[in-house]
Amino acid sequence: MTTSSAPILVTGGTGTLGRAVVRALTARGDDVRVLSRSGAPGTLRGDLATGEGVEAALDGVRAVLHLATTLHDDTAITRTLVRAAERTGRPRIMYQSIVGIDRIPLGFYAGKRASERLVAESRLRWTILRATQFHDLVALLFRVQRFSPVVFAPAFSFQSIAVEDVARRWVELLDADAAGMVPDIGGPEVRTARDLARAYLAAHGSRRPTLPFRLPGSRFTAFASGANLVPGEPYGRITFEDFLASRGDIPVPRDPRGTTDA
Repeated sequence: MTTSSAPILVTGGTGTLGRAVVRALTARGDDVRVLSRSGAPGTLRGDLATGEGVEAALDGVRAVLHLATTLHDDTAITRTLVRAAERTGRPRIMYQSIVGIDRIPLGFYAGKRASERLVAESRLRWTILRATQFHDLVALLFRVQRFSPVVFAPAFSFQSIAVEDVARRWVELLDADAAGMVPDIGGPEVRTARDLARAYLAAHGSRRPTLPFRLPGSRFTAFASGANLVPGEPYGRITFEDFLASRGDIPVPRDPRGTTDA
C-alpha cells in the first residue's frame, strides 16, 4: 500500500529501468507520473534538455525518481531537474547511478558523477543508489555482434543485475527516509564476460565460438580490477539465464544520443 496520496514523478519512465519501476509502483497503488519528451499516452510532456514542462510535472509531487540519462550530457538534464525541483515544492529526489563511476575513467561516468554532486549539493532531500550494469546491457554487447562469426567478450567480469531487482530496491528506498548515498547493489553472480557470452549464445541456439579480448589503457584496467563489482552479499536475485529466458532477443537501440535509462 502507498504511504501517501501525493504522486511520484519518474523521469526515464519509458526506458528499460523506468518501465520496471513504474510497474512496481503502480502495482502497489502509488500515483505515478511519467515524464517524457513526446507526451505519449500515459505520460506528461516535459523536456529535461530545455526545461519545458518540467515544473508543471513536478507540481505537488512528494518524490522524484530520476532514472533518465543521456550519453550526450547527463549533467545538464540533472541540473535542469534539480533547479526546477528547488523552485517547485522541494520534493525528495532519488537518483539512479552506476557502480564504479568514481574509479572507471569513462566520459559518461564522469557525467554521472557530476550529476551525483548536483543532487547531493542541492537544497533537496536526496537518495543516490548505484547499481551494476543491467542484464540488458550485457546482452546487448553480444546482440550487436549477431552477424559476426565469432563473439568477442572483454577479458573481465560483470555482476549484472535485472532491472526488476533494481526497481524492488527503489520501492524499499522510497518507503524509507532520505538516506543520502546508500550501499551499492549488484546482481546475484560475478561471471566473466566470456561465460555470459556463452550463456547468451546457448539461449539463442548458437554454437558460435567466443573469444576474449584486452585493450590497453586505464579504462580496461579499471574494469579488469573489479571496479564495476560489488563485494559482499549480492542484492539481486534474477540471474542472467533467468533474464534471457524471460526476455528473448534484445533490440539494438536506433539512436544512441537519445535519453534512456542508466
